Amino acid sequence: MRLINKISLLLLLCVLLGNSHALAQTTDSVVQVTDTTVKTTAVDTAHTVTALKPVADTVATARKLKFEPNPKKAGLYSAIVPGLGQIYDRKYWKLPIIYAGAGVAAYFIQFNSNNYHTYRKAYVSRLENELNGRPDNDKFVGQYSTDNLKQLQDDSKRYLDLTVLITGVGYLAQVVDAIVYAHLKNFDISTDISMKLSPVILPNGVGIGLVFNAK
Repeated sequence: MRLINKISLLLLLCVLLGNSHALAQTTDSVVQVTDTTVKTTAVDTAHTVTALKPVADTVATARKLKFEPNPKKAGLYSAIVPGLGQIYDRKYWKLPIIYAGAGVAAYFIQFNSNNYHTYRKAYVSRLENELNGRPDNDKFVGQYSTDNLKQLQDDSKRYLDLTVLITGVGYLAQVVDAIVYAHLKNFDISTDISMKLSPVILPNGVGIGLVFNAK
């Protein structure tokens, strides 16, 4: 009886050891499969990220290269310094025109201002001498009469005012130019624009009209 019990106990131990070994192998297989799956997923994810990175870099580079000027900044820059808005808009070819115009305007303002003050000084001196009974002593004696000096003074003042006005218009024009160009820089103008003649229904009948198509 004792021998049978010992044999049964040995068989039970063998069964338990076999199950433990099988469980351990199963666990190792599951761990290996899980580890392989995780590694495969990590590799696929890394590969996907690596593949998408050039696309993201390309999009970022395209956005960086596409220049989109701000109209408010362009107008402000031109208002502060003439031509600075055109530099911001990258329209450098306009700078010689703007600064040449500014130079011409400054020259004529100075020229007309000097003439105005010269003729006015001589005219005032003539009037004072006539009131005090003194002889004329300005540099225009024998060249211009008092009335001529008055006319020259008025003409120089008118030319000065006109030059200042034109200069102001030119200043505003370069500000507006910078703002308008900044607005139109990225304006989408379709290339699919066509023009053709087609029948048109009129109140009094049917006629031929000019039709513009833009898509």
